[in-house]
Amino acid sequence: MEIKHNTVVRFHYRLRDEATGDELENSHDGEPNTYLHGRRALTPALEAAMTGKEVGDVFSLTLSPEEGFGVREEGRQQRVPIKHLMGKIKPKVGMVVSIKTDSGPRQAVVIKVGKFNVDLDTNHPLAGKTVTFDIEVTEVRKATEEELEHGHAHGAGGHQH
Repeated sequence: MEIKHNTVVRFHYRLRDEATGDELENSHDGEPNTYLHGRRALTPALEAAMTGKEVGDVFSLTLSPEEGFGVREEGRQQRVPIKHLMGKIKPKVGMVVSIKTDSGPRQAVVIKVGKFNVDLDTNHPLAGKTVTFDIEVTEVRKATEEELEHGHAHGAGGHQH
């Protein structure tokens, strides 16, 4: 089955910083990433590259900051109460944290830690980087009615209800 709108896709990936060659993320030690294709779960360029692929396809895709995680914007610092950080963590400078927002969780980088608040850089942690994804498609299936209704994949690697 080919990846197209409203299919559920599972894939393993390695993500590298194109400038340094450093590996930033790797899914191969865990479950494959799972998403509902055509529902903006991935960056548009990555989703476009996945379209038409099938189980067993292996490919690489290099994304500029504009195509990937955005261009770094100055002035994106924000002071947030520590209680708004997700999980029981002790924040440290340079740590990537998730914060609760009205539109769901968002990642940010800690730039200063106080007693009750943290100062965060709210640019995506990978903003400004050219990155390369090495992708292996492991599963493609038709989405269930419930997944289509909810707008995301369910089950292993997807959203758990």
